[in-house]
Amino acid sequence: MLLIECPWCGKRAQTEFTYEGDATVKRPEDGDQAAFHAYVHLRENVTQWHDEMWQHTAGCRRFFKACRNVTTHEIIATAKPKGDLPDMSSGKITS
Repeated sequence: MLLIECPWCGKRAQTEFTYEGDATVKRPEDGDQAAFHAYVHLRENVTQWHDEMWQHTAGCRRFFKACRNVTTHEIIATAKPKGDLPDMSSGKITS
């Protein structure tokens, strides 16, 4: 079973959490339909490390970010929504 560390509650079973989406996309300004279409429908298919939003739905119900390897499901870090995660763009931890 995968254990996920909630920044507020500590390590818990994966069944307590819900994946909420990509933590790297930014909502475009209002009125730009092409940018909004890309925001909703066009995403890159990453194969290694990815920053994601999760919610501790069976616990404190708070949202947080997680840096997860989408191939192995390993989670190396979690952070509060405005917190920082390690930079994994090179495949290695480079805070």
